[in-house]
Amino acid sequence: MKYEEEIGKILIKKNLKISVTESCTGGLLSSRLTDVSGSSSYITLNLVTYANEAKQKMLGVNSRTLINFGAVSEECAYEMAEGLFNLTGADICVSTTGIAGPTGGSIDKPVGLMYSTIYAKNKHQTYKILLDSKIPRIEMKKEFVQRVLKNIYEFIK
Repeated sequence: MKYEEEIGKILIKKNLKISVTESCTGGLLSSRLTDVSGSSSYITLNLVTYANEAKQKMLGVNSRTLINFGAVSEECAYEMAEGLFNLTGADICVSTTGIAGPTGGSIDKPVGLMYSTIYAKNKHQTYKILLDSKIPRIEMKKEFVQRVLKNIYEFIK
């Protein structure tokens, strides 16, 4: 199943709009969603907010969140998605933040860790994804996106 195609069908059928903000996936989620013909009818705005400054300036992520929990955290993923919702008013807002490696990471936050929040007006869900740190960076980004697409599909169906 191509989740991006199924997501598009559901969004059109339910007359919903989606926006995404990405950090560790660097635009790959946006690319997958826009690979679907007609996606301009349901995508409102997609951002790559890789730097902490972009997360703060564009999405309103609180500096205390970044200091206390870090950019790779459940709290940051939530604030990114909520900020995107406030910015766009889209029905579904999705964030990704993580460590795709091969460098970086720590014992508490290893390479292969990603958080993603799917945020809607009356419902939200944050997901923790942990992949094998030995997966090459580009493959890790692809797997992160595949899992996020599956989560979006399950969230909206």
